[in-house]
Amino acid sequence: MRRILCPFVVVLLIVFIAAVPQAEVLAQRSGSATRLAKIPARKPRNIVFILADDHRYDALGFLGHPFLETPHLDAMARRGVHFPNAFVTTSLCSPSRASILTGLYAHRHRVVDNNNPVPPGTVYFSQYLKRAGYDTAFIGKWHMGGEGDDPQPGFDYWVSFRGQGTYLPGKDGLNVNGRRVPQRGYITDELTDYAIDWLKNRRSDRPFMLYLSHKAVHAEFIPADRHKGRYADKVFTPPASIDADPQGGDLRPRWVRDQRNSWHGVEFPYHSDLDIAEYYKRYTETLLAVDDSVGRVMDELRRRGVLDSTLIVYMGDNGFAFGEHGLIDKRTAYEESMRVPMIAHCPEMFGTNERKVSQVVANIDIAPTLLETAGMRAPNTMDGRSFLSIAEGKQTQWRSALLYEYYWERNFPQTPTIHALRSDRFKYIHYHGIWDTDELYDLENDPFERRNLINDPAHAGTVKKMNRELFDMLGRSRGMYIPLYPDRGAQQNKRRKGGSRSAEFPPVIYQ
Repeated sequence: MRRILCPFVVVLLIVFIAAVPQAEVLAQRSGSATRLAKIPARKPRNIVFILADDHRYDALGFLGHPFLETPHLDAMARRGVHFPNAFVTTSLCSPSRASILTGLYAHRHRVVDNNNPVPPGTVYFSQYLKRAGYDTAFIGKWHMGGEGDDPQPGFDYWVSFRGQGTYLPGKDGLNVNGRRVPQRGYITDELTDYAIDWLKNRRSDRPFMLYLSHKAVHAEFIPADRHKGRYADKVFTPPASIDADPQGGDLRPRWVRDQRNSWHGVEFPYHSDLDIAEYYKRYTETLLAVDDSVGRVMDELRRRGVLDSTLIVYMGDNGFAFGEHGLIDKRTAYEESMRVPMIAHCPEMFGTNERKVSQVVANIDIAPTLLETAGMRAPNTMDGRSFLSIAEGKQTQWRSALLYEYYWERNFPQTPTIHALRSDRFKYIHYHGIWDTDELYDLENDPFERRNLINDPAHAGTVKKMNRELFDMLGRSRGMYIPLYPDRGAQQNKRRKGGSRSAEFPPVIYQ
C-alpha cells in the first residue's frame, strides 16, 4: 500500500505546486476582490495612461536624437518626471500589456506570448478604479488572445480593433462599445479623436481614467501623410554592436550569432531584403503622429482646466532593435529590447521642474501606481509597486534588481527562453533549453552590451550572486515552471541560403 500511495502523493504535490501561480491569480477573482483599502492622505486624481507600441527608450528628441522631433513629449518631460531606467518584464506586446493591466509577471498572469488569451476572470486595475467610482475608457490596441476586440471588464467606454489593427482603413474596422464601426482614417489620429470626444462628453462629477493604447509604432511602419518623407534625407548610423565583438573571439551566445541570418536578423530581416536604414527612418516618421497625439490630449486637458491636476503617464510596451547585436525586433533581454521610454506629468504632484528618476521601474509598476493615484492601496498579490514616492522626490527604499522573462515561441524559434536580472550596474542573462553560454554585462562601463563577462574570473562572484538572486526571485513569485501551450500560428524558421553559416560554439565550451 505504501509503495502505491507515495508516488500518488508526489504526483498530487507536483500538480498542486504547478497550479499555484494560477491559483494566486484566481484568488483575486471574487466580487470583493475589487474593493481596496483607501489611502487617507491621497487625493484621488484623474488619470491618463498613454501606451505606444515598440517605442524604444532613446527615440525621443530631448535625449539628443540626431533628427527625430518629439516636441510634445519633450515638453511633457520638461514639466514632469523622466524615468530613463524604465523597463518591461517581457519584451513582447501581449505579455507586456497584460503585466501593465495586472501588475503581474507573465508567469503569473499566464499571457506568455501573443497567442494565448487572458485567463477568464483576471482582474485589471481598471476594475478597481471603476468600483471606486471612476469613469473609465479604453481606446486602442488590446491585442491579447489572438484577434478578439470585445469590450473588457473595468471599462465603461471601449474602442478597439482586431489583432494588430491597420494604420489605414481596412475591412475589420473598429469595435466601439461592442458595435462594429468603419475605420475612417489614419489610426493614430482616429484613436486620438475618440479619446478627445470621450473627454469632452463624459460626466464631469466623477474622476476619470483614460487608457489610450496606440497601434503605432508597430511594424509595418506607415507614417501619416503629413509626415511621409520628412526624414528621407537623414543619415541612419548603424549601431556599433551590429558586427562581431571587436575585442576578438566573439563571446556572444551562439544563438545570437545564428540569429543574424533569420527572420529577426540583419541578414534576412522578416525573410526579405529589407533596408534597415530606410526601415528606421519610416519608424521615426510613424512616431511623429504619436507625439502629435500626446500634444492634442494635453491641449484638451488644458482646455478643461484639469491638466495640472491629472496624472499623465506615457510609456512604450517594449523596445525595438535596429541592428544591435545583429538583430531586429524585440524579445531579447538586451537594453534596446526591454528598455522603454516613460514620462509622468502632474504639476500638482511633481511640480513643474524637470526631474529625472534613476531607479529601475517597470511595466508591472503601472497598476499599483495608478491605484495609489486613485487613493487606493494596491493588493499585495501584485508583483509591482507604486513609484509615486520616488517620482515625488521622496527617499524610498526601492528594488535592487528587476526580473525579466521571455518564453520560447515555436512561431519564432530563433530566440530561446530567457530569464535575466537587471540591476543598476550589471545585467545577468540566463538561457534555458539550449547548449550555449549565458551573459553578464557591466552596464556602467559597457552600456551597449558588447563585452560578455560571464567567464571573466574577476566577475565570478557577481555571476554567482546574481544567479542565486534570479532564482530566489523566481521561486518567491512561483515562476519555476516553464509554461507549455499548443502550437498556434505560422513558424518563421527560415535562413537565407548563402548567408552566414551556423556559428561556432562559444570558446568556453571547448577544452
